[in-house]
Amino acid sequence: MTTVLVLLALVPLLPAAAALIAPPRIVQGLTVASGIVCLGLALALVPHASHGDVHIGILRTDALSTVFVLATAFVYATCGAHSIGYLRHDEKAHDFPRYARRFYLGFNLFAWSMLCAPLVDGLALLWVAVEITTVVSALLVAVENTEGATEAAWKYVLIASVGLGVALLATIFMYYAGAQELGQTYDLAFPPLLNAAPHLPHTAVRLSFVLAVLGFGTKVGLVPVHTWLPDAHAEAPTPVSAMLSGSLLAVSFYAVLRYFQVATACLGPRFPQTVLLVFGIASLLLAALYLLDQHDIKRLLAYSSVEHMGILAIGVSFGAPLASAGVLLHVLAHAAAKGNAFMGAGALVRKYRTKEIGQLRGGAELLPWSAPLFLAAILALSAMPPFGIFRSEFQIVAGGLRADRYGPAAVLVVLVTLAFMGLAVAATRIVMTPATAGSGRPDRGEPSVWMVAPVLAGVIALVVLGLHPPADLAHLLSRGAAELGGRA
Repeated sequence: MTTVLVLLALVPLLPAAAALIAPPRIVQGLTVASGIVCLGLALALVPHASHGDVHIGILRTDALSTVFVLATAFVYATCGAHSIGYLRHDEKAHDFPRYARRFYLGFNLFAWSMLCAPLVDGLALLWVAVEITTVVSALLVAVENTEGATEAAWKYVLIASVGLGVALLATIFMYYAGAQELGQTYDLAFPPLLNAAPHLPHTAVRLSFVLAVLGFGTKVGLVPVHTWLPDAHAEAPTPVSAMLSGSLLAVSFYAVLRYFQVATACLGPRFPQTVLLVFGIASLLLAALYLLDQHDIKRLLAYSSVEHMGILAIGVSFGAPLASAGVLLHVLAHAAAKGNAFMGAGALVRKYRTKEIGQLRGGAELLPWSAPLFLAAILALSAMPPFGIFRSEFQIVAGGLRADRYGPAAVLVVLVTLAFMGLAVAATRIVMTPATAGSGRPDRGEPSVWMVAPVLAGVIALVVLGLHPPADLAHLLSRGAAELGGRA
């Protein structure tokens, strides 16, 4: 299994390097192949990580990190395939080869950095990996070279840089805390830090955790440090938006969870759970309100991401093993559902040449595959059965009730219902309202089969997660939930 770790950290670099010298068609094929290979490697890790750690050099994976590697690999594979259809619209432009080179170089490096972040062993290396995701993703947000994209990328860089500066301070405080027990030469690796956590100074660990939630929470999109997210998601190319929402936010939340493990083992569960509960409810409340009145389809999905990050934070705050397993399942289901939603939105935007929800009408008539699949993705995001998010949110709420957290569980249900109303109204108008007749009406038909097939794969994954997750995956989620309790 050590070979699998090394390959996961190296494979995406091949299409990235090819983007510098090879024609776009070859790079597209290599990107799709790289995504599929990484997904296969991530799946191969599941049965091994569900029984113990896999470690080689600076790379290490346990059940917790494997969940996030799997989510990233799935989004990478589907978005890589979707990008072929998405970029086909621009192939006749004179500068397409240059644009495709920059896009695929950044796209594959982005996937590489997000795969490496959960695989590196140590808080310092984790911070470096998340910093790399920021640099690469900011360039991808601006790759369209429009005024709106440049402004969104600049805003993203400023806010994320401040957040990661705060996260670096959290890393320094954690190093100070660990040095009191492990000596000055330890490297912030996870197992020694977790083993020493009960003996670390409480004040330093408490401060480090709060700073980590604020700092990495900027990349997660937790309120009030979420303000870059709607602009970046709206202006980035659709495959990049799907990667940002389905994978980057989750990987950043993974960083928060590593600090949560140490804080729980050192301070006990009450303080870290309370911090996450406050940020989670604030995020879910704001997102639910904003979802009721959105006019841009990609901003609608961006605020849905804020909603789901809030759900994750609340779920972890419950502290029950059932809720924690639900959180990890939610990471996987959200990656598939949000990737599907953005890919469906990409097909709509390509067909109608606008992101304005008010101008997107008659989707089911004009896009017989993409529009119903987009509606299915919205229903999945709204926790409708039989999709995976229904199962994960049910587990989170049941875990909260089992832990006697009746008030937060009730708030979660109410706010999720409010968010569902905003998503459902917008999606049904887009898909079910008859198209306006006239000369400006788009022709019926799909932009590309490459924009449909990856979404079908996402639907299958969501149904499997909702109805009957494989036994190895269920064991992985249970072990990951146990690790969230502070166990090495």
